Amino acid sequence: MTTPILRLYLLVVVLFGLLIAFTSRWTVFEAQALRDEPSNRRALLEELRIHRGLIKADDGTALARSVPAAAGTFRRTYPVGPLFSHAVGYSYISLGRAGLEQSRNSPLIGARDDVTSIFDQLRGRRREGDDVITTLDPKAQRVALNALAGRRGAVVALEPTTGRVRVMASVPGFDPNQVPHEFRALNRQTDSPLFNRVTQASYPPGSTFKVVTDIAAIDSGRYTPDSAVSGRNNKLIGGVPLQNDGGEDFGSIDLTTALTKSVNTVWAEVAETLGKGLMAKYMTRLGFYAKPPLDYPSGERRASGEWKDGALLSPTSRFIDVGRMGIGQDRLAVTPLQMAMVAAAVANDGKLVAPHLTRRIVDPDGRVVDDVSTPSTRAMRKSTADSVAQMMSQVVKEGTGTAAALSGVDVAGKTGTAEIDPSTDTNQPWFIAFAPIDKPKIAIAVTVERSQGGFGGTVAAPVAKQVLETLLGDQAKGNSG
Repeated sequence: MTTPILRLYLLVVVLFGLLIAFTSRWTVFEAQALRDEPSNRRALLEELRIHRGLIKADDGTALARSVPAAAGTFRRTYPVGPLFSHAVGYSYISLGRAGLEQSRNSPLIGARDDVTSIFDQLRGRRREGDDVITTLDPKAQRVALNALAGRRGAVVALEPTTGRVRVMASVPGFDPNQVPHEFRALNRQTDSPLFNRVTQASYPPGSTFKVVTDIAAIDSGRYTPDSAVSGRNNKLIGGVPLQNDGGEDFGSIDLTTALTKSVNTVWAEVAETLGKGLMAKYMTRLGFYAKPPLDYPSGERRASGEWKDGALLSPTSRFIDVGRMGIGQDRLAVTPLQMAMVAAAVANDGKLVAPHLTRRIVDPDGRVVDDVSTPSTRAMRKSTADSVAQMMSQVVKEGTGTAAALSGVDVAGKTGTAEIDPSTDTNQPWFIAFAPIDKPKIAIAVTVERSQGGFGGTVAAPVAKQVLETLLGDQAKGNSG
């Protein structure tokens, strides 16, 4: 074979290989991503003729269903209206998808590659979607929304041992049934009703973050709950004086008392002593600096950590004031879901289970095709979790979180009040908690946006109490049986 012919042959082989590679990219390797792309109208047009599966609450309540429309197509309806607007989302040909309607789109349209699906297609059986059974509790969700009482904010509750999300409440919300008619108006509203504050909002956590600093301090072996640290007011942190709430001055106090009374100067000194590297290690273990591993669209999840100019800082960045970060200040911005994950890790003996909204997926014949469970990672030793849990219990028994105390059930919690605008007394109240302490069933995070004069213990803790009472049922009414 002559050299020119050989070169031509090799060129044809290379071009053929490139053709196969690019064709395979869209038809095989990235086919699912292309189908799930919200702006892909062709996929949506094809799906109009598929009887999309139901989305149900944990108790069987239908949250989304398809009904017949014109010319052999189907349209989506949402029987409970705005109750689970952000968790469920919406699916419309003109607008795309959001929420579970997007993240679980493949099973909802019956896009499975198993043998049964192939035989169904060969028999000419019309494709039907699978039902998505969620972990969501309608009763507790209503309680959470009623407790927020129209105030902008978020409530998220999950099971520490399984990661099942029981409540995902974001205010304001919207009615998915009205989205096609009101989409532009919803996007123009200044309070952003389409924005899921549980997974997308970026709030300063205030003193709830002291739980993270506490975990790092004890699990590293550098401190114990009885370690004594000066709570002197106006202590230099990062070279600048730091004040305690109300300018209160403390002598040498142990860490349990410092958490119970939420003493800023103690926890800031602890964070400085631990250093950026050690704080970053435990923050990463708890899920910070990455989007929460939730079965929810990536574009609707946000990472928690230190932010600057719209970018997530490196955990050891020179721009970080580790002392103020350790008390939930500095550039720290978190989602309510992330703070619920912190509480859940303490509750679950130090193991962090990835949160999830889907309990199981059931095909049209009633067969369970996916019984969802999620992995866990160890964030801290069990002994550390036990110590931090007992310290958090003192916050509810005699500290800033007494408004969350339940009859017959021991609650572990931590309040937080982040100053937003001191000139107008505008704060961001927080409360994170779990209960019961001995056998935790629920972990929760509550926050209320821009509260005038509100505090974590007076604004957020009472909301958490109502939701915990609902989810714990008779146990929270004094019946431990």
